[in-house]
Amino acid sequence: MNDWIGTTRSGASGELPSDAALKDDIRFLGRILGDIVRDQEGAAVFDLVERIRQTSIRFHRDEDRAAHDELDALLGGMGTAQGLKIVRAFSYFSHLANIAEDQDRLRQHRAGMADGDGPAVGTLGYALARAGTAGIDGAALARFFDSARVSPVLTAHPTEVRRKSTLTREMEIAGLLDRRDRERSTGEEADAIEEQIVRAVLGLWQTAMLRRTKLTVIDEVVNGLSYYDYTFLTELPALYGNLEDMLARGAGRRVQGKGGGRGGATRTLPVASFLRMGSWIGGDRDGNPFVTAEVLRTTMRMHTRHAMRWYLSELHELGAELSLSVSLVPVSDALLALANASPERAEHQVLEPYRRAISFIYARLAATAVALDVADAVGRRAVAAERYDDAASLGRDLDVIHASLVANGSGLLARGRLRRLRRAVDCFGFHLAALDLRQNADVHERSVAELLEVAEPGTDYTALDEAARVALLARELATARPLVSPFAEYGAETAGELDILRHAAAIHARLGAAAIENVIISKTDGTSDLLELALLLKEVGLVRPDGTSAVNIVPLFETIDDLRNGPEIMARAFACPEYRRLVASRGDVQEVMLGYSDSNKDGGFVTSRWELYKAETRLVETFKAAGIALRLFHGRGGSVGRGGGSAYDAILAQPAGAVGGRIRVTEQGEIISSKYANPGLGRRNLETLVAATLEASLLPVSAPADIEADMAAMEALSDAAFAAYRGLVYETPGFEDYFWAATVITEIASLNIGSRPASRSRTRRIEDLRAIPWVFSWAQCRAMLPGWYGFGAAVNAWCAAHPDDGMARVTAMYRDWPFFTTLVSNMEMVLAKTSMAIASRYAELVPDVALRQQIFGRIRAEWQASTDALLAITGQTALLDHNPVLARSIRDRFPYLDPLNHVQVEMLRQHRSEAGSERHLSGIHLTINGISAGLRNSG
Repeated sequence: MNDWIGTTRSGASGELPSDAALKDDIRFLGRILGDIVRDQEGAAVFDLVERIRQTSIRFHRDEDRAAHDELDALLGGMGTAQGLKIVRAFSYFSHLANIAEDQDRLRQHRAGMADGDGPAVGTLGYALARAGTAGIDGAALARFFDSARVSPVLTAHPTEVRRKSTLTREMEIAGLLDRRDRERSTGEEADAIEEQIVRAVLGLWQTAMLRRTKLTVIDEVVNGLSYYDYTFLTELPALYGNLEDMLARGAGRRVQGKGGGRGGATRTLPVASFLRMGSWIGGDRDGNPFVTAEVLRTTMRMHTRHAMRWYLSELHELGAELSLSVSLVPVSDALLALANASPERAEHQVLEPYRRAISFIYARLAATAVALDVADAVGRRAVAAERYDDAASLGRDLDVIHASLVANGSGLLARGRLRRLRRAVDCFGFHLAALDLRQNADVHERSVAELLEVAEPGTDYTALDEAARVALLARELATARPLVSPFAEYGAETAGELDILRHAAAIHARLGAAAIENVIISKTDGTSDLLELALLLKEVGLVRPDGTSAVNIVPLFETIDDLRNGPEIMARAFACPEYRRLVASRGDVQEVMLGYSDSNKDGGFVTSRWELYKAETRLVETFKAAGIALRLFHGRGGSVGRGGGSAYDAILAQPAGAVGGRIRVTEQGEIISSKYANPGLGRRNLETLVAATLEASLLPVSAPADIEADMAAMEALSDAAFAAYRGLVYETPGFEDYFWAATVITEIASLNIGSRPASRSRTRRIEDLRAIPWVFSWAQCRAMLPGWYGFGAAVNAWCAAHPDDGMARVTAMYRDWPFFTTLVSNMEMVLAKTSMAIASRYAELVPDVALRQQIFGRIRAEWQASTDALLAITGQTALLDHNPVLARSIRDRFPYLDPLNHVQVEMLRQHRSEAGSERHLSGIHLTINGISAGLRNSG
């Protein structure tokens, strides 16, 4: 028995009732991996892995000096080649444990559905039940969904460390593990399933974890598209079908279609396609010089090819299914007309009008694919036919099939593949996902300045103050005169911006306005930033002088100052008639994006969350006064430091009026694979997003009785936390040197995990570093500083200023205020994953002993203060006492997560002292992969 990887509780007391199946799966996969390591690499490697694991447990438990020295001896004497094998063993166990946990979540969900105790929190059933209790009927809910808009937006960022090859193997293992659980076979069948799993794990072990070349933007597009095959194309239509059926049952609309009995069908309450996918991959050029006009064109072509392949494949299968004979079942006149229009005249299909109609639709769709330059999407020969003008035309032909089936006693047949296909066409169109464009406001400013200077030599736009800029831009927007001249030459940056926007206009003409709906302005700090983009859009025809816009102009407020100024910036924009007309042309809906990453790096976790909450509250008031609907776009990352945590809790914790049925949320980095690689989990995550939006929009928002006093307390807490965070990160001499030495930031910058540079400029300044690698680096060394630093200092300062009731106030805030409850809960998860023992080993990499002791001493002291404060507020004796499932998950990871940190420290030491070798760097990159997998939400 290979116990080195099978027993991972490391001294935990007791076992949750639901643990048995999960522990069985982990031990099962661990035994398989252990056998493979021993067979492939030898008993010496296997035994060394076990020694490292046991010693790491001792060090984690007691920060034992003898264990520290033993680890140094074990790792220091380990050759690079042997070290790589050790890292791969622990890393792959992290991945296998994740698979087991995901399968257990699905198992628990199935068990919850079957136990008859009512729908679980976070499900659509639970949300609809709450709505029903509140007196909201099915018709009212359907009206709500008609105006709702919910959109998860996939983004590619330099923390995604998983290769598609390894992800494919892991999905195979997950499928087999699920089959093993469901079937519970015995004898030869069980042996066969186990052998398949062993083969899959062996294939995983023999697949390189790392890419040998840096990802291109197109590589990222390919990776993003894979999740449509895994989850979105199938699970999104299924979610809609389930929602429609639940609404119909709730509204008392469950009736039999014509024909009754089994041939009839359950009628549904139709729901608009309010949940749609978005993407930044291939359109986000803020700081990414590799996103060009050609990349944009290629990205949209790949989107279209993916959609067309899916539709054509589904049509082919649908034709095989609908073999109904007109000699047995009548059809509608419209269906017969569609069938008779088909050039297919096969004798065996003369009496099968549905098949002939589908052949005609297939031919038209194939012709459309050719016209849209994706002829390679057509997998089989199709007769010549006229193309579809748009996806809506395809949808109308599919509606004809649906209506004929329902009207002639075959409604049940319409509820299968056809129902899913009709919904997919409505959701994904020919563009698959709405691709956002994003660029920095500074780039727009420079481009506009150049256009104005070329058009009117001597014009110095950059010298104007804000009021003068707004006045000039407003005048230009109102005139039909173009600024761009075909006879002038422009700089590379301006020419590139215009080229991107011209391609966007061409994509609108080819695929429709839904293909590119939003153009986002990073670092928005003035109303002129919005008008600058509008002027550039006007030059390519996406904005017209009559005040209509074909896209949404979306400001992104990122830093603490930006969040504070954002509401006033929007008020001034709405007061500008030229901009106000643009908003009116978009249905009087204005989207605003809020950045969780830069605000955190700028002001720390507590202040970032508080300033985001205040900004939302003030935006709601500003928009209400202007008579404009607000749609918030939350730029959340995977880690808590970048807005991560439970999406359900985060949405319900929004201030009153901030959701209103409209929300977009980024899905970033490794979070995409953990949420959406498994179709079952993907469906659950999509459902949770919808359920939370419904509850936050239609049900009363709970608020403390004394919200004004709580907000005043929160302001004081934020001020103290801000001072503590800024004092360490930006005001401590030598902090940058500490950060670059005590983390893997240098090595992350060289890892082939993203097309975007780690820093905005070639400096070591924290201000110039991107927020994503900043958070990622602190996660790797297990300090997790961006997710908690400053909280302990803030609570201590508050209690010192209010000795009589200070702690009672924050305890009541935690109990009664969803915003503060969520803030504390997310921080608790981060603190539980933090290990000061491990972080101390990274601190040893700082060559300046005095600097090391000073800064790490402050970090450790604040970690202790934050932990103590959190326990006092929550009334717990240990972190996550109130969440034993999460506590178990984190605790069980330490025995195979900690060793990766110890090996990483040793490899960093050797790599840096020996001026670096490729093998050392490769080993460091492998540890980054494994630690990221073990933490799951590290970027």
